[in-house]
Amino acid sequence: MENQVDGSLGGTYKPFFAAVFLQVGYAGMDILSKTALNLGMSNYVLVVYRHAIATLVMAPFAAFLDKKVRPKMTMRIFIQIMVLGLLEPVIDQNLYFLGMKYTTATFATAMYNILPAITFVMAWIFRLEKVKLRSIRSHGKIIGTLATVAGAMVMTLMKGPVLELFWTKGRNNHEAASKNGTDLHDCIKGGVLITIGCFSYACFVILQAITLETYPADLSLTVWICLLGTLEGTIAALIMEKGNAAIWAIKWDTKLLTAAYTGIVCSGLAYYIQGMIMRHRGPVFVTAFSPLCMVIVAIISSFILAEQMFLGRVIGAIIIIVGLYLVLWGKNKDYKKSPPPPSPLMDGQIIEAVKIDMGITVDDGTKGTLIRDEKLQEERHSIIV
Repeated sequence: MENQVDGSLGGTYKPFFAAVFLQVGYAGMDILSKTALNLGMSNYVLVVYRHAIATLVMAPFAAFLDKKVRPKMTMRIFIQIMVLGLLEPVIDQNLYFLGMKYTTATFATAMYNILPAITFVMAWIFRLEKVKLRSIRSHGKIIGTLATVAGAMVMTLMKGPVLELFWTKGRNNHEAASKNGTDLHDCIKGGVLITIGCFSYACFVILQAITLETYPADLSLTVWICLLGTLEGTIAALIMEKGNAAIWAIKWDTKLLTAAYTGIVCSGLAYYIQGMIMRHRGPVFVTAFSPLCMVIVAIISSFILAEQMFLGRVIGAIIIIVGLYLVLWGKNKDYKKSPPPPSPLMDGQIIEAVKIDMGITVDDGTKGTLIRDEKLQEERHSIIV
């Protein structure tokens, strides 16, 4: 069962499709979350409801599918999971939604493109990423990482003229612009919050990769993260909202849809899928597809939220995309050059057992010889009788 799960995303194209699916899901989250926040929903309450729903949906699957592969829970693993529940569900998501309140869904998604750069540096520090200064592919990853940071700074500080898109031409966007906070002061404030959230999420991805080495039950780990994120997020919400009971009211509207969608797709499925991707391609590969989410959000938000597109953000987005292409190119070269993971059928103990059963000499030649001698003695004994 464990080998089947480990190899489910081990193909050439499956990790790419899985990573693209994650970014499509995140794009829907950005649009719905921005709409719910504009309707007055508290970001702290959204985080709590989101992970509570994810826990309820994913728990039955984890209880059934991880029954044979779930290791024993230790204090060290539990502490790691507690930190995971604090880093992403509480710190990262709340700061991300706060930054989105000050800016727009497109801007928040664009700023999040510095995530691969932060993840790359941290993976390098923890030796989860291979970097050789004399290698061309390593040069591509380093230059691409610097380009993503530069592009994010351009998108934050450079505004430029408004670009009239053909589906927004003639529409009155002044009200939407003021509502979505597009002035420089709000952009800087939102950019700082999102950057801190990116750092927290990078720590989450690195720690998730480390935790999976000792707790390889992906579904169970997802449920634990969502459960502890719900508890820790509730404490944060009670403190930040100062016991305001009215913010917890929810109806059958966009707010509930946002909580359900983000919980199931962007927490439950996302934690599980990215964990399986990291087993084969590493944490940097998981975060290298962020620009795709930005493109989807920019297009959809211009339709739904009437957000304006500025020249500075387009230039910064192009720089980010080029940089992330270099990072992805370097990662792909690393994957092609590295040998494939050994198959369970080639395990040394299994081969040794097969050879012993066949009477073949192994190691120093004593095991196979002893087996043949025992068989000859049994044959001679049967003849005498």
